[in-house]
Amino acid sequence: MSLRYHIFQTALMTALVFMAVPAAAEDVLLTLTGAVTDGRVEMTRADFDTMDWHEFSTSTSVTDGRPEFRGVLMRDVLAHAGAEGSSVRATALNDYVVDIPVEDFHRFDVLAALYMDDVPLTPRDKGPVWIVYPRDNHGVLADIRYDMRWVWQLVALHVQ
Repeated sequence: MSLRYHIFQTALMTALVFMAVPAAAEDVLLTLTGAVTDGRVEMTRADFDTMDWHEFSTSTSVTDGRPEFRGVLMRDVLAHAGAEGSSVRATALNDYVVDIPVEDFHRFDVLAALYMDDVPLTPRDKGPVWIVYPRDNHGVLADIRYDMRWVWQLVALHVQ
């Protein structure tokens, strides 16, 4: 086999391992910019661990059954960052971008989920952070406009 093949194979294996491993405490999971403290806040796993955790089961449009999600409330994430704005532009690893009214996070107990069914979310399976609405607790959340706001592989929020 060629050297090029070995380099490619090693790089691929490294990428796959990285994508399947849960984040370490010091890894930045989420970056908030815009109307936040000093214009930029980077949240690590350790930051999430200092916050109150919540969990609920709910159906989704992309999973079977009613998985149980665990994480911190999105409104607590914004408070942690000193956010002052009426909407956030959520960006995922796959470059998906959607604007979400901050009102959603105060009206509903929306999670920044880091676990699904007690398994840490990784970039390979909708992590490291997935915005999860308590869909089964509020009939209005079955509307497709809310489905668009379930951002998996969330890595950035721009508060505006």
